[in-house]
Amino acid sequence: MAWVNDVMIERAGRFLWTSGRVLEQRRFAFLFGSEADPAGVLAALDAYRGADGGYAFGLEPDVRGPAAQPISLPAALRVLEETRALDVTRGRHLCDWLAKVTAPDGAVPAVLATLRPYPRPPWLPIADEPAGELLATGQIAGPLLRHGIDHPWLKTASDFCRHTIEGLQRTHPYEAEAAIAFLDAAPDRPWARQQAERLGELVREQRIVLLDPDHPEQAHLAPGYAPGEYHLPHDFASSPDSLARAWFTDAEIDRGLSHLAAQQQKDGGWPVRWARWSPTIELEARPGVTLAALLTLRAYDPAS
Repeated sequence: MAWVNDVMIERAGRFLWTSGRVLEQRRFAFLFGSEADPAGVLAALDAYRGADGGYAFGLEPDVRGPAAQPISLPAALRVLEETRALDVTRGRHLCDWLAKVTAPDGAVPAVLATLRPYPRPPWLPIADEPAGELLATGQIAGPLLRHGIDHPWLKTASDFCRHTIEGLQRTHPYEAEAAIAFLDAAPDRPWARQQAERLGELVREQRIVLLDPDHPEQAHLAPGYAPGEYHLPHDFASSPDSLARAWFTDAEIDRGLSHLAAQQQKDGGWPVRWARWSPTIELEARPGVTLAALLTLRAYDPAS
């Protein structure tokens, strides 16, 4: 089944040309338009990079201010992967920055104490000495491993991810997505497949995935999540190549993708599902959410 078509892309384009930041407009032109040179995308991304080598300035719309935060780095890595610009030099520079903000447990926290003076959503607590988290570390380590980056920080972070994933009992969707991001790139493939199978069992047993969008009562919302902030099969398996694809039947994947396609709004964009703590944040987040929806639908399109 064709999940994405020219009309859908054209409508999304109108939304992005109207409402997108420079970065999302450049990404759309590169990914779905006629712009073959990624230089414009990378120039837009560089505007969010601080002098210390980290990313800030609202690259991740929920994280404001000039102080670079680890949770902003997954957004940068997505762009670098899309443009095939995540090379050894860039990867090692990012690891150098990560090594400066790593917690004693060998992982990075989502946010640092440096975020305290700046606006932030209420679900981002600020600790003076934050501990490392799988939520941030898994999303960061996965792309770096996939591109063969060799750095002492990545070895330590990988050990943390392995140990944490092996010990997971209770989890929530964003943490499980970070875990699968790491497992999809982990060099030890037999271990990764074994852990992915166990993780998939947890996700289904704990009902943190919505398998039928017509019956949201069948899924559990994690504490602190917004009403309707359900995660569907494609949120875990954003492409058919993910280890998480084996967690779901064809029918479950198709129901989720049908729901995703139907979520395109009248203005051409897709909605933000998490809690809106600021109108400005929602305006800045929707273009990225729209691109993510298009990319997921295209990944599952047989013609792609």
